[in-house]
Amino acid sequence: MVTLAGCAAVNEPINATSRGGIPGGAESQTTYVVDDVFIGLAFSGGGTRASSFSYGMLQELQANGLLKYVRLVSGVSGGSVTAAYYGLTGPRGMKGYRERYLIKDAETYMANNPVNPVTIAKGLSGGANDRSTFARFLDETLFHNATFKDLHKSGVETWINASDVANNTPFLFSTETFAALCSDLTKLPVSEAVAASAAFPLVFAPIVLESHQDCNYREPDWLTAARNNPEATSALRAYGKALESYRDPDKVRYVKLLDGAVTDNFGTTGLSVARAKSQNEVGPLTPKQAVRMRRMMFLVANAGVQQDYKWTQEIKGPGGVELAMSIANSSMGAATRVGFDVMRLSLDRWHNDLVEWRCSLSLPEVKDLRGSLDGWDCQDVKLFVGEVNFDPLPKEMRDRLDEIPTRLKLPEEQVDLAIAAARQSTRLNAEFNGFLRSLKGAEPVEGARRITPKKSAPVSN
Repeated sequence: MVTLAGCAAVNEPINATSRGGIPGGAESQTTYVVDDVFIGLAFSGGGTRASSFSYGMLQELQANGLLKYVRLVSGVSGGSVTAAYYGLTGPRGMKGYRERYLIKDAETYMANNPVNPVTIAKGLSGGANDRSTFARFLDETLFHNATFKDLHKSGVETWINASDVANNTPFLFSTETFAALCSDLTKLPVSEAVAASAAFPLVFAPIVLESHQDCNYREPDWLTAARNNPEATSALRAYGKALESYRDPDKVRYVKLLDGAVTDNFGTTGLSVARAKSQNEVGPLTPKQAVRMRRMMFLVANAGVQQDYKWTQEIKGPGGVELAMSIANSSMGAATRVGFDVMRLSLDRWHNDLVEWRCSLSLPEVKDLRGSLDGWDCQDVKLFVGEVNFDPLPKEMRDRLDEIPTRLKLPEEQVDLAIAAARQSTRLNAEFNGFLRSLKGAEPVEGARRITPKKSAPVSN
């Protein structure tokens, strides 16, 4: 086993140094509000099970005519595949996603035999597979060498999330992050980011980024302020400290990335970053978008399963690979449990700030931003935040879903089960139905319970 340890997969850095211009590359320009509605989606990890589940949620939104309002998708691990693909293609890519990816064998180029001693040795030595396996498959089947430059043109804000295992923080593939690395994000293949987001410990060797020092990087004022602001979220402060470490070659020369679910299974860090970067009460919205907004919905697709371990029936164990995998799963489970609560609190605070700002405007200011005072009500902004998971489904269906492994290849019947489960769970979701009810002319699902949307206390105009 010791002699085999040298066979561990090793990755070369995936990022090149910036060649002139602004470190980090150009930012995406997103129109967050379509008409007066905004929808943001977050897709959790869980291999192809998660990719299928998030696709099922998108299908249900499509059936209700809501995809035109989706202007933000955040993806982690298996969910990042769907997020990136939707970010690149939008609604037009919905039709072929199942055939192009979900029912294909994404483990084609991978070493993943759990009883092969070479595979075990590679895994315990750092990772059984290098970046060329999954990323290669993604480019061949889905992304076709698309880069973040292509992603930034789509009009859908897309966040791909991995984990910086040295700083123990989420790693957001953003212009801010890559500016601190003196790299141009727009030149990075989308497949590389998704492969990093899905790099499950032991199965994959850490994805490597080099922290280049040869650029005129200056930390933006908003990040400096946020990093030193005791009222900033802990995620934002940690993000700022991680970026600071990238500029110190004595601390970090190479950033090592693994599965995003290790630190943030819903990819919520981007919310804190987007708000802080805007440096106003309504960010990431512009003032014109903020006065037009009336309905907001954030839905999380959580494809997590209830796992049973044989070693819970025995005195001995777990050990070796089982122990290592259990530790990784425990970390991801903890990130999942707190992730939704953090997201809800952050969005509630944003909603309150948005209403307070709107109600502080004078009528001439409103008319200047909005073009008209017709129908203006500063408090008429409703927020819906929901988690779509397996819980409301029939027990027989939940049991079958819990049997779906976290793999990158699944039988067609399990793919279709996960898709159908997401559609059914979305239809049963109270927040989703409240959102439908709040839209003029939309009919909620029959039998869904009535809810009261979140709304701030009255604020004088």
